[in-house]
Amino acid sequence: MSSNSEAESTNAPNGAPPVQKPQIESFHLPTAEEIHGQDIWNNCAVRSVVSGVMGGGLGVMMGIFFAALENPIMQDTMTTRQQIAYTANQMGQRSWGNCKTFALMGCVFSAAECVVEKYRAKHDTTNTVVAGCVTGGAISAKGGPQAACLGCAGFAAFSVAIEKLMERYE
Repeated sequence: MSSNSEAESTNAPNGAPPVQKPQIESFHLPTAEEIHGQDIWNNCAVRSVVSGVMGGGLGVMMGIFFAALENPIMQDTMTTRQQIAYTANQMGQRSWGNCKTFALMGCVFSAAECVVEKYRAKHDTTNTVVAGCVTGGAISAKGGPQAACLGCAGFAAFSVAIEKLMERYE
């Protein structure tokens, strides 16, 4: 036996397994910069703008990806140069359309969730449901009241499903 295990076994009462002392974790107070960064991030306008920009970036990437997968209708009669020009044009159009949609979704969802969370002073699934409903209704409002209601319900359900899925990985 090593000297360390002998010392532990002598401290144990009457043949009981040795008692391990809990490790003390270090604790540090947040710095002024960390507090300032949290204050900035807790601002709903900052959150919604950042989410809108990130959503727009995601939309651009998705537009490029899906446009690259699309084949031109007249592919057999097009030259290689025409196919490249057509694909580039499609990528631009799809990217811009997806950029606007995802930027709007990110901005509206983040703003709605932040405002509801600050008003209720809670972080729970209700905030996600309300934010999803507001976002779905805003995106589908051009289709009329029925489309807005369906968009509200659908996006709220989708938001809750994503929230529950992400809870598993926390």
